[in-house]
Amino acid sequence: MRFEVRHVCRQHRYSLGTDTLTGQRYLSIPVANRLVDYEEYYLLTESEYHRLIAEALEAAAFASACRDRRHDDRLILEPGSDRGLP
Repeated sequence: MRFEVRHVCRQHRYSLGTDTLTGQRYLSIPVANRLVDYEEYYLLTESEYHRLIAEALEAAAFASACRDRRHDDRLILEPGSDRGLP
């Protein structure tokens, strides 16, 4: 499995973990398009990762910004043409 989950917040619907191919940290959110449910993965620095683990409200705000597509420059995998909605 490429993405190894380390922390899950069901209330705010995000997870934090490590990309096992690169060793980089990420925050992911669930999304869905017409055909499938999937995750979008957003790159984090090491310090951001540890801060978001410690600060649940800050992590929830970051996840919300990802849902609003304000951090698309951090997407680890490019979304397809039928990009889903959170």
